[in-house]
Amino acid sequence: MAHKAAPGQRVVLVTGPSGAGRSSAIDALEDCGYEAIDNIPLSLIPRLIDGPGALGRPLALGIDVRNRDFSARALLDVTDALALDGALTVDLLYLDCAPDVLARRYSETRRRHPLAPAEAPTDGIDRELRLLEDVRARADILIDTTELTVQDLRAELEGWFGRSEGPRMALSLHSFSYKRGLPHGIDMALDCRFLRNPHWQPDLRGLTGLDAPVAAYVAADPRFDGFLDRVRALLDFVLPAHREEGKAHFSVGFGCTGGQHRSVAVTERVARTLAERGWQVSIRHRELDRRGLAAPRPAGGGPETEPGKAPE
Repeated sequence: MAHKAAPGQRVVLVTGPSGAGRSSAIDALEDCGYEAIDNIPLSLIPRLIDGPGALGRPLALGIDVRNRDFSARALLDVTDALALDGALTVDLLYLDCAPDVLARRYSETRRRHPLAPAEAPTDGIDRELRLLEDVRARADILIDTTELTVQDLRAELEGWFGRSEGPRMALSLHSFSYKRGLPHGIDMALDCRFLRNPHWQPDLRGLTGLDAPVAAYVAADPRFDGFLDRVRALLDFVLPAHREEGKAHFSVGFGCTGGQHRSVAVTERVARTLAERGWQVSIRHRELDRRGLAAPRPAGGGPETEPGKAPE
């Protein structure tokens, strides 16, 4: 016989253009304790929710444009219908990605695009992005995977959907170069370019902010301690407030000219302080990652991991 969903039952509908990371996201959500089903036809979703058997775990459902009954309107109608059930918490998760990066991923894997099997992948990418425009605009959560590795995406999803005892909020700290623009999706950016630059010291130029001599040089700037105190005070003020508002993930970027010295040193220092205060913190040094000099890792001395591949 049919059942009613358990109060607070969570359903996450995962979609986005092919190659943006849906499969990787489904795997990550399954590791977070979700019952994960990929490539489910839209017509089966209501029957899955209302069918026999109790829903003991939250659900993560992957929605693929290749399914025969897929359309943007149909997906939004299903989302709206589920949202009317007061026992369900429904999230439409959209994984986005820049078209040129999607094209590069298809080129690297030599796969045909599902919407252009006999044409160039770029033709299918363009069609799919147009098809999904309304879905993207309606998404409850949008994660841009353009510059994310699988590990980065997993960390983002754990921040949004990981289950824990009591309210928690995951923090991610990023160092970056202003020459390449702000990292995608950060909530707050702080400029470190006023600090003295190790680049102009010949013995420090080839090192990074992960190296002790560079960190010491940056910290010796007379303005460093005052800046760090103000950053800590700002985060002490805003982070608990965001957590109380139910935010599951908050990201802070520290930028400098090249993203190699000052921003890296400041990111490491702030992350260490936040970890000591009990926050769940991850670190990403964007420019060092691009050069294979660093990898995303937990703050507080956790083991480094090898740089990851792009989401699938």
